[in-house]
Amino acid sequence: MNADVLRAAYEAFAVVVRPLGDEESWRPTGCAGWAVRDLVFHCAGDAQRALVALHTPAAGPPDRDAVTYWRDWAPDPAGAANGRRWNRVSASMFLDFRQLRDLYLETTAATVNAAADARPDLRVATQGRVLKAGDLMLTLAVEATVHHLDLVTDLPEAVGPSPAGLAAVRATLDGLLGRPVPLDWSDEHYARAATGRTPLTDRERLVLGADADRFPLFS
Repeated sequence: MNADVLRAAYEAFAVVVRPLGDEESWRPTGCAGWAVRDLVFHCAGDAQRALVALHTPAAGPPDRDAVTYWRDWAPDPAGAANGRRWNRVSASMFLDFRQLRDLYLETTAATVNAAADARPDLRVATQGRVLKAGDLMLTLAVEATVHHLDLVTDLPEAVGPSPAGLAAVRATLDGLLGRPVPLDWSDEHYARAATGRTPLTDRERLVLGADADRFPLFS
């Protein structure tokens, strides 16, 4: 079930966040310009958005699914810069990282419970789009999993994302690409390369052919 994939992704992220203190909260992440606390704040906001969406039934038919949802998230340097600034200012308002950490843990736990109770075919509204609840859950799992890879960039002892989350990321990226990626990439490398976090090598571009110019598939 998609709710189980979301639960696995959120719980794996929580395992990393739970023991962190204020010192670790200033470590860099895989998101340019974001420290750990900035990323945790962003992910808490995403879980909050999910809670709202799961309680916001939509009247119209779905106009996005778990794959096509990501077509709206093309690289946007200006938007990314604004997001970095907003997240840094907002996350810095928590004078004790434990407050932000607990907010993340409480919000994601509530989201997991709401997802478990939601009908997968329920039409919900979020970010100006309509999706089935089951598809929304997969988009949330994908975002949490990609950001999990960002989170552990400078936390070498931390555990990695859930296998279920990584499988959801691969399925989403293959869906956007229109075929299974023709390279022997690990799930982790595929996630980083297809979201612009790791540049393509000349060999990878050669194998991908014309599809190389479509990377990143989303960011």
